[in-house]
Amino acid sequence: MTSQFDALHDRRSTDSLKWHKFSSDVLPMWVADMDFAAPPAVTEALKTRVNHPIYGYTHDLPGLAEAIQVHLTRHFDWQVPGEAIVYLPGVIVGFNLAAQALAKPGGSVVFHTPVYKPFFGVAGNAGLRQVEVEMHQDGHGRYLVDWERFEAAIADLASLFLLCNPHNPVGRVFEQEELARMAEICLRYGVPVVSDEIHSDLIYSGHRHIPIASLSPEIAKNSITLMAPSKTFNVPGLGFSFAVIPDPELRERFNTSRRGIVGWPNLMGMIAARAAYAEGQSWLTELRLYLESNRDILVEYVNTYLPLAKITVPEGTYLAWIDLSAYNLVPTPCEFLIKNARVGLNDGMEFGPTGAGHVRINFACPRSTLLEGLNRIRSALENVTASL
Repeated sequence: MTSQFDALHDRRSTDSLKWHKFSSDVLPMWVADMDFAAPPAVTEALKTRVNHPIYGYTHDLPGLAEAIQVHLTRHFDWQVPGEAIVYLPGVIVGFNLAAQALAKPGGSVVFHTPVYKPFFGVAGNAGLRQVEVEMHQDGHGRYLVDWERFEAAIADLASLFLLCNPHNPVGRVFEQEELARMAEICLRYGVPVVSDEIHSDLIYSGHRHIPIASLSPEIAKNSITLMAPSKTFNVPGLGFSFAVIPDPELRERFNTSRRGIVGWPNLMGMIAARAAYAEGQSWLTELRLYLESNRDILVEYVNTYLPLAKITVPEGTYLAWIDLSAYNLVPTPCEFLIKNARVGLNDGMEFGPTGAGHVRINFACPRSTLLEGLNRIRSALENVTASL
């Protein structure tokens, strides 16, 4: 039942990054880490393994690849051969490895902004140029690709296009036509697509996640897709993700880029992933219902009680992007709300210069926590509105 997500868990005694960043009177609603218990199947699988007191090296965990394949087929109608799956300790590791593998002299990493903070370190790590293509908003606040600037960036000796879909922080779930156009442009200029799809399981009504590599064999051959159970099943601390690389040559280049410094994923992460994908599907169904209700409550609350704020309605992810620039909060909206509302959010500037005046809020928490945070923000901003 979705009521399981209403349970409050004390995380301050668990060395939680989310709950230790700020002082104890600040409500943390920032990093992409849910305040929900992981699926019971995951907890039981971990307990079973922990009961054996030796935690040595492991090999390819039996049944893990098969569980991933079934999950990808069930949710995306995407049939992936087992040999195309490459295990990794994290998605960030994955897109940095991809950049190392695909780098060419004078090349660049192209990505849309605003975007997830680690994207901004990829080019420098690989000795490449960084080319940011700012998205624009339509009359409803929905973020769209600037196609002219995107093609110009891809044509200018790009080594790779780094895609974030579903998009963090603006919550877009790109449609088939958009993905096909991105992929066609990349194919035309011989630029591989590296797609961070870590939030792909968290999609809301009226939208559908389409792995870009699933569009055609030609696009699959030109793609590296990065996924993980970490956001979906709330196991980010267990260090497991995977890449789907159908093309053998591209897969070999990717594996060679490890250069002896990126090892095997965490044993417990692999066990959790297998249990989650194989036995956590009903839990995931309930989670999505709860998150969608939280999303709707958040959007309605902002539109009703924060008259100067503009919220982009998330189509996927459990993260929402809010424009507070009309409140003229100093020194930044994030710092203002930490001080005056005692709520910790992500500063929009973390996602690039276009994030000025914005905050990102994580609504993957019990509903009582969400409402407590929103009420604190409302009180702080009402004081500002009264003085404008």
